[in-house]
Amino acid sequence: MGSLMSSAMEESFKKNKEFMVENQKLMLERQIQMQNKMREKGMAMQMAGSREMLNWIGSFYAVASLAMLMGFAKTKNPGVLVPFLPLSFVVGYQYDWSYGNKVQRIRADAEKILQEERGKVSLPFGLPTFASIDEARLAAYEPKDAPGEE
Repeated sequence: MGSLMSSAMEESFKKNKEFMVENQKLMLERQIQMQNKMREKGMAMQMAGSREMLNWIGSFYAVASLAMLMGFAKTKNPGVLVPFLPLSFVVGYQYDWSYGNKVQRIRADAEKILQEERGKVSLPFGLPTFASIDEARLAAYEPKDAPGEE
């Protein structure tokens, strides 16, 4: 009779363990999806901000370019046009980031770094372990000796 209950309990524990493992897998998959959605939303916000910045920089570029061209027409001094070149690079960079394929080029370069230059992005001393985290946690809660006490 005892062995019958024992085997029933073992079966129950086994099913419970399988359920817990499946539940943990599901929770982990949901966490990964949630983190990816948050990352995507953050990237979308950055790109939207970049596009908004391009509107402002583009407007400044247009007004400054007109002023430079009018200044050159009036003075015939080519030095008035000098800011045109660096401003063109700034606007071009911002446009590439906002509407071009800069994000894809950055992603491809990041993938290359992770594949070929892994050591440049790894954490010092490697990934933290449960033991090292627990050790640091316990050290933070150790009672400190008050000054003057021995």
